Amino acid sequence: MNENVSIAELGTWLEKYQTFALMSHMRPDGDAIGSQLGLGLSLEAMGKTVHYWNVDGLPESLAFLAGSEKITKPPEEAPEIDVAIALDTATRVRLGEENLLAAAKAKVWLNIDHHISNPLYGDVNYVDATSPATGQIVYEILQQLQMPLPAGSRDAIYVAVSTDTGSFQYDSTTAKTYRMAADLVDRGLKVGEINAKTYDSHPYRRIELLRALLNTLELSACGKVAHWQMLDQWREDLALQPDDSEGLIDMIRAIRGVQVAVFFEELPGGKIRVSMRSKDRSVNVCDIATRFGGGGHALAAGIRMAGPMSVAKQQVLAAIDEVL
Repeated sequence: MNENVSIAELGTWLEKYQTFALMSHMRPDGDAIGSQLGLGLSLEAMGKTVHYWNVDGLPESLAFLAGSEKITKPPEEAPEIDVAIALDTATRVRLGEENLLAAAKAKVWLNIDHHISNPLYGDVNYVDATSPATGQIVYEILQQLQMPLPAGSRDAIYVAVSTDTGSFQYDSTTAKTYRMAADLVDRGLKVGEINAKTYDSHPYRRIELLRALLNTLELSACGKVAHWQMLDQWREDLALQPDDSEGLIDMIRAIRGVQVAVFFEELPGGKIRVSMRSKDRSVNVCDIATRFGGGGHALAAGIRMAGPMSVAKQQVLAAIDEVL
């Protein structure tokens, strides 16, 4: 099925089957994990059996979420499941080979996402590129289908949307987003407590990483592009966890006059991960990312490409300069 279904049609698949595997993309962020828990805990409240898989496991920074211990790496042998659900994952390959193998016995694949570059790779697809976060889509699904919204789902959905909207700052944030947040507060969400755990509880090594990144910071001659780079060796030197760099790019995105911020990260094996953020819709970083096999959103996109770092930087910065 290469087209979107309605939420009502999606609901028939959630109602019909009993056993689900919920998966999200490699290097999961708050929206990925929050969407898994938000939907999964609701399905469990309906009496369903739910597996929660991510090839990189649970990020340390999100371990405070209720039910987060359920997030595990996929099993080596595929269990019997009815439905595999990919959440917040723009392309099937971003789930990782281990997830694809673990879900091999699924009768049907559901694809629930908000990335504009999503090619509708599921058997059943619900992709809303106008939504600021997959977490908001999950909330709308639960509301429209009158599914349970337990406290764990409530908190997970809030974290999913808050982290993917820059704490409700990005222009993708809509009136529906604020109404959703108000409803979650009405349902008992403790805003100050959960924001403190999300944004004010970082390990010291993250600050050490920030210091190292700042030493590589460069500004283009025109002042419109800021970029820095992270070397693979730093993982060992600073004992880094995969999510320690999450959100740091927003610091250089905030530089006055900068339109595009770029984070180049050297991965084990020599590949380069590129994260891009734009403050100007005339510079669509998703279009730039797709040139290199990546994707994402107009104002936030990513690439995984061949190294070395020097070549990757030259190619990506040249593509950005061409657009500017």
